[in-house]
Order: sequence, then C-alpha cells, then structure tokens
Amino acid sequence: MIPARLTLVTIGVSDVARATAFYTSLGWKPATASTDGVTFLQLSGVVLSLFGWADLAEDAHVDSEGSGFRGVSLAINLDSRDDVDAVYAEWLAAGGTAVRAPETAFWGGYTSYVADLDDHLWEIAHNPYFVMTPDGRLDLPLI
Repeated sequence: MIPARLTLVTIGVSDVARATAFYTSLGWKPATASTDGVTFLQLSGVVLSLFGWADLAEDAHVDSEGSGFRGVSLAINLDSRDDVDAVYAEWLAAGGTAVRAPETAFWGGYTSYVADLDDHLWEIAHNPYFVMTPDGRLDLPLI
C-alpha cells in the first residue's frame, strides 16, 4: 500500500536566493539542510523546497520547456531504498507513468520520479540525511 502522505513540495523558481528571501520575509524559517542550490522551509506537516527551475527539470529528467513540466514536483519520502522500489512499482501498476527509474542520486540518496494521470510529477525518494517521524513526516532542524 502506498503511504497516504505528502512530505515535500518542491517548486521550481527562477532564482533560489530571491525566492528564499521572499519566503523568509513571510517569517518562514529555512532548515539547516538548505544550500545555495536549494532551500528547505519547514511548514506544518510538510516541507516546502525551493529549487532552480532548470535544476528541477534536470533532476526529474524532463525538458524544462516541455508541456509535461510545470516547475513543481510533489514528494513521498520513505524509510529505505526497498520502500522506494516497492512504491515506484505500485505507482506504475496503478496506471502512473515512469519518468525516472529509481537510482542513486548525486546527493547520496535514492530517488525516482513518476507522473500521475495528469502528468503531475511525484518524486519517490529515500534521503538518508532526513529523519522521518513515526507518523511519516519530515521534521528538519531550523536555522
């Protein structure tokens, strides 16, 4: 069974630093896992990730100008690589589309991308650097 959870919402932005400044001006706090290339903002029960538009398209292995890319991916973070493989297979069996097969990511995790029936991108990933709470939420330390 695919866990009914939303752990991370990533939006493609034209300038990560500018977008970070905007969201922090709202009082939202970046997490310590943030870098120059990506900002993680802990929201209530979900993390919002600000990632460069072209970088996000490249990560998902899609054309940044193509009709299938909207500058956003939703994510399900799981406890292990085996869980990623299982959920990926279940997603495809349910009628989803394979976008990026599960593989080791450059940042040390294990990731894949699928699309739902309307081509919304979902990342199914295991990040060994993130700790999941018992109820399946990410709880990142704040800066």
